[in-house]
Amino acid sequence: MEIEDEAWTKAEPEAEALVWRAAQAVLDAHEDVEGQGIVILLADDDSVRALNRDFRHKDYATNVLSFPSPQDPASNPEGQIGDIALAYGVCAREAAEQGKPLAHHLQHLVAHGVLHLLGYDHEGDEEAEAMEALEREILAGLDVPDPYADDGSANLG
Repeated sequence: MEIEDEAWTKAEPEAEALVWRAAQAVLDAHEDVEGQGIVILLADDDSVRALNRDFRHKDYATNVLSFPSPQDPASNPEGQIGDIALAYGVCAREAAEQGKPLAHHLQHLVAHGVLHLLGYDHEGDEEAEAMEALEREILAGLDVPDPYADDGSANLG
């Protein structure tokens, strides 16, 4: 884990522990996952914007980005699952707009990102419902309220 933007730990001193608990909760719910290496970057908006621009061709900062590792052992000898990057400014603004503690939003976005690394998506309604159900279950185990309960939107891009 790398904390690039110290605003994360200023706003949420337990950020690192919260991130690892959320990531591990997803992995624990998927016992069939081989390898558990995940790199998580707590970054600023500019860094996430650059990643989003360079890898997804979308020139804006977003809350969380997930980059699955190749599953080919020759290309991925360490068995890494992938990388996740979170933008502090976007996440903090969303948490405030949604009336949620940053800690809860952070754990939700980490769980969401790890699920993407494991192949889950939310492009179609059926996929979105399945992914959201898993998120709710995992977050409930972390004592994080249902992120979709109020308005059905958790601003996940």
